[in-house]
Amino acid sequence: MKMRCAIVDDEFLARQYLSVYVSKVPFLELVGDYNSPLKVSEQLHNGEIDLLFLDIQMPDITGLDFLRSLDRKPLVIITTAFKEYAYDSYEFDVVDYLLKPFSFERLLKAVHKAHDMFQKSSTPEQPLEPEQEEPNFHEDYLVIRADRKYYKINFDNLIYVEGQKAYVTFHSEGQKRVTALASLKELEEKLPSGQFIRIHKSYIVSISKIESLEGNLVEVAGQQLPVGKSYRHNVDKLFGLSD
Repeated sequence: MKMRCAIVDDEFLARQYLSVYVSKVPFLELVGDYNSPLKVSEQLHNGEIDLLFLDIQMPDITGLDFLRSLDRKPLVIITTAFKEYAYDSYEFDVVDYLLKPFSFERLLKAVHKAHDMFQKSSTPEQPLEPEQEEPNFHEDYLVIRADRKYYKINFDNLIYVEGQKAYVTFHSEGQKRVTALASLKELEEKLPSGQFIRIHKSYIVSISKIESLEGNLVEVAGQQLPVGKSYRHNVDKLFGLSD
């Protein structure tokens, strides 16, 4: 199933090169590109757009203020030249935050993530089956069922866990991503507290894999992840910035 997408950016060249990128992705269908968010409001209200590429700094209204005004939000990928808005944007559960200029490969990573989320949200809920077994925790690893297989996730290799509504995705070194039905809250309670920390309502990360903290973003194995307000104190403690 194709995802209907729209581009909102007040810069013509930005819309042009993003349109070229979108045309290369087989599962994306470009509905249109617009120089103001107000021009796409009706289509969003009618549910005609599945994915929105949204700039932040625009003359009529900022991208984030526009998101605040929406009752019905699509999947959103932020495209901006300003990294300081990253924290605020993740409060809207955006799919990804792309800093201009970004490569086609970086965009492709973001849209694959959006496509995964879109497919899961489009799949009707099924009755409880063995596929939905709860994670089985052991001293150094957990076992989880996904794709009709059992996966062994070693704590030492686990980089971070990402929550997506009723699903979680395990990102591990040397292993493909594993997405399964599970509770991020339960994982937070059962993963070894000395090895993992909750940094956001959507992320639990391995403490040993955290490389740096810049503003409201932590770098984990080369990936920048947002820090939520309610989790900031614990992250600061890791860096000796608070008691």
